[in-house]
Amino acid sequence: MKAVYVEDAYKVVVKEVDLPELSDQDVLIKVKVAGICGSDLHTYKGLHPFRKPPVIIGHEVSGEVVQVGSAVKNIKPGDRVTVEPQTGCGTCEYCLTGKWNFCENRGAPGIGKWYGTMAEYFAAPEVTVFKLPEDMSYEQGALVEPYAVGVHAVRKADIGVGDKVAILGTGPIGLLAMAAAKAAGATTLLMTDIMDYALDSAKQMGATHTLNILNNPDWTDDAKALVGGSFDKVMIAAGVPGIIDQSLKLLRKGGRIVTIAMFQGDQTFNIHNLQNQEKEIVGCMTYTREDTYTAIDLIAAGTVKEDVLITHRLTAEQAAEGFRIVDKKEDNSLKVLVTF
Repeated sequence: MKAVYVEDAYKVVVKEVDLPELSDQDVLIKVKVAGICGSDLHTYKGLHPFRKPPVIIGHEVSGEVVQVGSAVKNIKPGDRVTVEPQTGCGTCEYCLTGKWNFCENRGAPGIGKWYGTMAEYFAAPEVTVFKLPEDMSYEQGALVEPYAVGVHAVRKADIGVGDKVAILGTGPIGLLAMAAAKAAGATTLLMTDIMDYALDSAKQMGATHTLNILNNPDWTDDAKALVGGSFDKVMIAAGVPGIIDQSLKLLRKGGRIVTIAMFQGDQTFNIHNLQNQEKEIVGCMTYTREDTYTAIDLIAAGTVKEDVLITHRLTAEQAAEGFRIVDKKEDNSLKVLVTF
């Protein structure tokens, strides 16, 4: 089968590889659409903490089931599906309480023998496979996983009706986190970035306010002035230096910050601004099954403007160009999809 490989940092090639081996509990999916994610970009650069080249890249996927293992019970050939791309051991305290994302033996595509999704075929355990609604497109199906990240972040932030929320970083994950916050009832949604085209897309997707923070050392004051005060919640979708301290400046007393982004290097912040005002910083790691089901429902309900979010549709042979434009933020790129 054809597969997109990150052979080395910044080197993407298409290779012919064997079909993935199928266990009795696995499902074989004919991939229709795979997405390029920000964490894939870390792998592309050789910076990902556990997914290292050479590797078949990708974890966002939708497709059609073509074969199932002998022990598979609820999925059949012909089903249109997406995948929650993580597994747990199934026996630890975290797995038994539905928190696979905490499992010490967590598995994910591109690690060990589990191929990534950016290939003609992808094998996944039945327990990770979700059926798509009949009227949901494969492109929408490929957005379920990144939307589940946003849904999980909103749940960790405890965003509710009337909340004033800042989302820092207007890439696909930030935009989907904003959409999830809006669906949860937030009424003021400010997004920041350094690219005007991304902020224009944020407005089209439902942000009430946007702010370009490029070359603006006082942007936290400007953000609060735009919305008439401090924020109830802040979601960080850009792991740049100083972002934690800046988020604390945005936050009201007793407010909460959720970290979605992958951070490179250390973050420093004023501990007094955290402790004396009883602010909270909460970590956020992938999602749970509940978040994936919610993401499917929210996409089906029309909460995502795919025509705004999806900017590029490429073939496998064009995947290297896709990674390049996402990395360089060229051609007004947001969500880039690879079709098979």
